[in-house]
Amino acid sequence: MTTDHDSSPQVVVRVDDLRKEYGDSTALDGVSLEIRAGEAVAVMGPSGCGKSTLLNMVAGLDRPTSGTVQVHGQDLGELNETGLALFRRRHIGMIFQFFNLLDDLPALDNVALAAQLTGISARQARKRALELLDELGIASRRDIYPAALSGGERQRVAVARALMNRPALLLADEPTGALDSRSGEQVMDLLIDLNQIGQTLLIVTHDPQLATRCASRLIEIADGRVARESALEPSV
Repeated sequence: MTTDHDSSPQVVVRVDDLRKEYGDSTALDGVSLEIRAGEAVAVMGPSGCGKSTLLNMVAGLDRPTSGTVQVHGQDLGELNETGLALFRRRHIGMIFQFFNLLDDLPALDNVALAAQLTGISARQARKRALELLDELGIASRRDIYPAALSGGERQRVAVARALMNRPALLLADEPTGALDSRSGEQVMDLLIDLNQIGQTLLIVTHDPQLATRCASRLIEIADGRVARESALEPSV
């Protein structure tokens, strides 16, 4: 299944009765949700509520104790570790709070590597990487190593890397958490722009401003459960 037969947008993420236990503690306790193509959904809640665990499950970085996660029509529980890694590279983009760039590679190679890992030639990968850096306004920094980039520049490089394989889903874990307010605003604007051209987003954040500016729907989690869902007014 990759498309729905009705006229509504395809379901990109379907989480059903998800439960995750770590020893005696329960991180997720029966979470169910759907995200459709082109939606921007924010997940909020206090520290330890399970929101990052949920993101890791959707990314296939962790496996549930019970319940199912489907992304882009694929039940992640049916894939082994190698299959999960390949699926993630092809269909899921990830942006992290602390960028997770490779310190020994300049910006361009950090971005291009994501495509090379799926089998694309270095030449093609570098061409697309440069196009993305240009679109994000940092092509002039392509030969600079992460340590010499500002926080905002590093996050833009990370966004370019996440978009490299044209993912069905873009996951963002506290994407402005390590940035000053100006850089944070720029990354928010970037996420809004991406969503406006059709990119499906799932954003985990503790920042109400990020949620209200970038998302059309808010899911609040408390004690491992969905406490509330609400529609958000589009950002002006």
